Amino acid sequence: MATTVGFLGLGIMGSRMAANLEAKGFEVRAWTHTEGKAARWAERHPGATAVTTPAEAVAGADVVVTMVVDGDQVRRLLLDGPDAAAPAAASGTLFVDMSTIAPEDARDIGARLAERDLRFVDAPVTGSSPRAEDGTLTIMAGGSETDVTRAMPALEAMGTTIVHVGALGHGQIIKLINNAVAAANAATLAQALVMGAGTGVDLEALTQILAAGSGNSTMVGLKAEPMRQHAYATLFKTEHMLKDVRLCIEEAQRAGVPFPAANSARDALVAAVGRGYGDADFAAIIECYEGLAGLRIDDD
Repeated sequence: MATTVGFLGLGIMGSRMAANLEAKGFEVRAWTHTEGKAARWAERHPGATAVTTPAEAVAGADVVVTMVVDGDQVRRLLLDGPDAAAPAAASGTLFVDMSTIAPEDARDIGARLAERDLRFVDAPVTGSSPRAEDGTLTIMAGGSETDVTRAMPALEAMGTTIVHVGALGHGQIIKLINNAVAAANAATLAQALVMGAGTGVDLEALTQILAAGSGNSTMVGLKAEPMRQHAYATLFKTEHMLKDVRLCIEEAQRAGVPFPAANSARDALVAAVGRGYGDADFAAIIECYEGLAGLRIDDD
């Protein structure tokens, strides 16, 4: 079993995921791009050590996890940037990218790591920060059976549903489809709430019925209240959801298949970002539909 994990990225999700690794007995070598942040995080986690470069994070590590924003960041941290991790890694080191990136990027990064006799698994997650906090993420892992099995102890420290979904890159494809469905569900929920407000019905009653009826989705439980209160404390940024939906649409186009719900959600997310909600939680998608309707939900 791997006992030392290099962890690159301590954002909203990564900081919580790394904390679960440390709590489950792994020695964590943590790095993030914000100066001093890794040291402050490590002070709260006695089984962790802060390092100042990605290269330092791989020292003695059996597994190296990346949890950052996009494929360019993963490529820079592992391969192309100053003090990149891969050149400092011992032969056979397993890299596990838990970011959400383009499947093509995952395959390219895996091929470049293989040239150095390094292993790679793409293992994006779903569940947002509450499930990252309590270690109950859903993880979709793409790669060889041997590599996924080797990564499993670390993955099980961060999630409760871990599925080996196929070849390298398939984890990312499934994650993008999942996020596009989530965005489409959030967009539908936002439209329903705006219609409810426009017709004068009780929004609490509407939400209760949606949650109990055939119109229910995870988004009803997570986003109805923030939408009604216009309270967008960030669980998952609007700009990050927009990035994921765009990547999903690109994959659909590459495969020659339609995904009109994803296209519609993308347009609403673009409008929300354009209204200044890029850093807010993607519940802010309701701002787009309120603007189209020329009303603002009053949930007092």
